Amino acid sequence: MSKHLLSPLPLLLIFLCTPTVFAQSPAPAPAAQPPPQSPTAQPPAPSPLAQTLVPAPAKRSGPTNITAILEKAGHFVTLIRLLKSTQLDIEIYKKLNDSKQSLTVFAPTDNAFGSLKTGALNSYNDQQKFQLVKFHFISSFLSVPAFQTVSNPVSTEAGSNRLYPLNITTAGNQVNISTGIVNTTVTGTVYTDNQLAIYQVDQVLLPLSFFVTPSPSLAPAPSLKPEKEAPAPTGSGSSTAEVATKSSGAMRVIHHPLNAMSFAGFLFAALSLCI
Repeated sequence: MSKHLLSPLPLLLIFLCTPTVFAQSPAPAPAAQPPPQSPTAQPPAPSPLAQTLVPAPAKRSGPTNITAILEKAGHFVTLIRLLKSTQLDIEIYKKLNDSKQSLTVFAPTDNAFGSLKTGALNSYNDQQKFQLVKFHFISSFLSVPAFQTVSNPVSTEAGSNRLYPLNITTAGNQVNISTGIVNTTVTGTVYTDNQLAIYQVDQVLLPLSFFVTPSPSLAPAPSLKPEKEAPAPTGSGSSTAEVATKSSGAMRVIHHPLNAMSFAGFLFAALSLCI
């Protein structure tokens, strides 16, 4: 009988080996991936014009003083002298710090003034120098991109844009300025603080009115008052006095009162002879 019974030892060995197969855990789930992120919006690339003009230094502490800014920048000695001699430096200081108005300045370098015809600047009287400097001022703040949208002719502080025309255009990376006498470009930013902008130019902006007589359409209108008629001449030396009156534009004959009396006397004498 013992020979027909199965030995438990092989069964035990099979049982001990098989749990490793059935006890295997399922494959781990793949790790959760983070949700895809939307691409970060990139700021628009600056225009070529803004890249050309080097950014100006940050705003100075304390009141804005244009002559101090130009002195720090250098090569604006002649412009500073004109600002002081015309007292426009004081006017600009009050405008920027007291009234908080805005201003754009085109600043000619010393080389720009040096390229003028010999004696040209000294030939201008005080009023012309005053207008010349103010012709470089615009009564508003113009950032670099704003040059692309200005309306021409641009008004300056010199006066009417018909007497003092200033045209600003852009072409690629350049800001062009034309006065009718001078054509130049903006070559750099000297200073900007969202109230005052100073741009360097390499030629003095000469106004057209300094060289060309204003057209009659810009001259004051003539007076419309009629001229007085000339008084009638007195005396008996002339039988008839003719006076031209300009108010009506026609010739009018004014008969002297003695004419009628002389004619009546002559007629009476003729009738007496006939009788």
